[in-house]
Amino acid sequence: MSNNNISGGVGGIHIVSVREQPEYLDRAADYFSSKWAVDRRFYRDCIENSITSEMPLPRWYLLMRGDEVIGSYGLLANDLISRQDLWPWLCAVYVEEKERGQSLASRMLEHGRREAAALGFPMVYLCTDHIGLYEKYGWRYIGHAYSASGNAKRIYEIESSDC
Repeated sequence: MSNNNISGGVGGIHIVSVREQPEYLDRAADYFSSKWAVDRRFYRDCIENSITSEMPLPRWYLLMRGDEVIGSYGLLANDLISRQDLWPWLCAVYVEEKERGQSLASRMLEHGRREAAALGFPMVYLCTDHIGLYEKYGWRYIGHAYSASGNAKRIYEIESSDC
């Protein structure tokens, strides 16, 4: 779909679309499961079915330095929260602690905006407990939603980007 190289990246940093490179399925399931404490079977089933789906979502991405997974994110129709009227959702944004401070999260966020634009979505949303993190990347707080357990989550939005 898009050029998955991160411009300005060093050390062979690039983003892998698991849909476009299904050989990363098991690595992606392992990685997402390990970072988000969700059963691996959940991620593997979701990612595996996304590879063959004709639907535009979900999509899963791995941030790579060479052959090492150093981060991740996904684009979903719903991030398992009550605001099912909004989509797509950027989810599971993670950068390994040893890799932080290199603007890799902002580059993944921008990559997600470009992917959403290429899929025809005018906006992108995310939910989080973080305050102040996403605002510095231009995301706007628009309110809250609830998880299935009843916990309130902050919702942010931003325009998708074709740049």
